Amino acid sequence: MTHKDSTPLRDRLRLPPGQPVHLTRYDAAATPAGPDGKAAGRAATDRVGERLAVLQERLWAASTKGDRRRVLLVLQGMDTSGKGGTVKHVIGLLNPSGCRITAFKAPTAEERAHPFLWRVEQALPTHGELGIFDRSHYEDVLIARVRELAPATEIARRYEQINRFERLLADDGVTLVKCFLHLSYGEQRRRLLKRLDKPEKHWKFAASDIDDRALWPAFQEAYEIALGRCGTSYAPWYLVPADHKWYRNWAVSTLLLEHFEELDPRYPEADFDVDECRRRLLEQP
Repeated sequence: MTHKDSTPLRDRLRLPPGQPVHLTRYDAAATPAGPDGKAAGRAATDRVGERLAVLQERLWAASTKGDRRRVLLVLQGMDTSGKGGTVKHVIGLLNPSGCRITAFKAPTAEERAHPFLWRVEQALPTHGELGIFDRSHYEDVLIARVRELAPATEIARRYEQINRFERLLADDGVTLVKCFLHLSYGEQRRRLLKRLDKPEKHWKFAASDIDDRALWPAFQEAYEIALGRCGTSYAPWYLVPADHKWYRNWAVSTLLLEHFEELDPRYPEADFDVDECRRRLLEQP
């Protein structure tokens, strides 16, 4: 899947692995290589979805004959950046039989009794599946860092643990597509106010959202460290400008499509005599 000057979107949005990240250098309202406006963006997302659905079904079908490959989409971002909205728009285009969605909340008592990666391991996609993480193991170096939920020495160790974990996943046939939904400070306030203005959106709001917003600089720093330390050749980070919802949905869908196109899954060949089965069916009354 290419755009305008034939540069794949993944090349445009990929953060350079192993290099420091400065989020202030990226415009959250930008639309790199995107369609021309909201209407065009929505139409383009629908077209991407049609192609993505075919490839996703092929991967799911191929797994029935031993194809071990699967895809894991990781969505991270500040509150209101659109993690849930992205899941809704992407999954709405696909066969749910081949999808596994996990929204990670605060860890339970059982989860806290295990190493931090344990609960993530339980939610990984199986062969042929597209897994989607709404938040992920990165919470353990993001909110855990900002809220000081673990000793600094423990947080520091987790970055390398995450890299080793993702290396093992990649070696085992998992294609990781990690998207940071980059939202601006001003846009977040507009979205939070909209939630307050609409009673049907109050369930999405919590007073703690305001407390977290007050810690914006600390969260931005935590993201910069995680994006820099855990961006690798086998599991790079993609920075998706998220101020425009239509662009965010198009970009994430397109990134997924490009990865599926690279995998190029195929429907398995029949392991039975097609002509013979057709003949038997036609012979029946």
